[in-house]
Amino acid sequence: MSFQPEVVNVGGVEVMAFESMQQLVNFIVHDDGTVFAGAAVAINPEKVMKARQDPAIKTMLNNAELRYADGMGVVKVMRQKLGKAVQRVPGCETWEAIMARAASKNVPVFLIGAKPEVLAQTKQKLEANGVPVVGAVDGYFKDASALIEQVVQSGAKIVTVAMGSPKQEQFIALAKQSLPHAYFMGVGGTYDVFTGNVKRAPEFWCKLNLEWAYRLIDQPSRIKRQWNLVEYLWLYLRGKL
Repeated sequence: MSFQPEVVNVGGVEVMAFESMQQLVNFIVHDDGTVFAGAAVAINPEKVMKARQDPAIKTMLNNAELRYADGMGVVKVMRQKLGKAVQRVPGCETWEAIMARAASKNVPVFLIGAKPEVLAQTKQKLEANGVPVVGAVDGYFKDASALIEQVVQSGAKIVTVAMGSPKQEQFIALAKQSLPHAYFMGVGGTYDVFTGNVKRAPEFWCKLNLEWAYRLIDQPSRIKRQWNLVEYLWLYLRGKL
């Protein structure tokens, strides 16, 4: 494709700038049904902080062929450095848009991760929407090599992995060696949200970019993870990102 996104360093992670979610989706699934080859990672402040704390995670994130901003904290740094509009690309909605485009272009999809019942619901719902799902394996598999061979044999061009970070990125880094022409996407808890097993933040909270606060209220156990956001904000205010 002729379009090439600009890249911005955010706390050591090289993030690509997109003007809209649709621009990213079209960059991934082309009009002729081919796909962007490689792995995509959604970058948010929590991942930036993990990358600063662990060089291995930083290397793993930067080795992904596609790194887009899924977090207003990341977007604000990018806008400041570029001096122009950059949009947050929320992972859940982006995945749904990619699935819709896969349906319209007849691009085969393989699903990995989540609980067996959630995965089954996800597969059923996608197929009802016309998505050609050629395989689905839950997150409790034992043999990664056997699973990768199954994906290869399926002919999938898009592989989405819902195992949480950094497990999903580690699996993708291994799998893409055997599938150099496929598109891989780590999607965290997206299947749970897509099937209604986990509540999404109400639209009002989303518009204010306060989804993280809604999740914290709904799941107080996330407090330790949210401390990373406080550290990120402190670095941002001091211009250290």
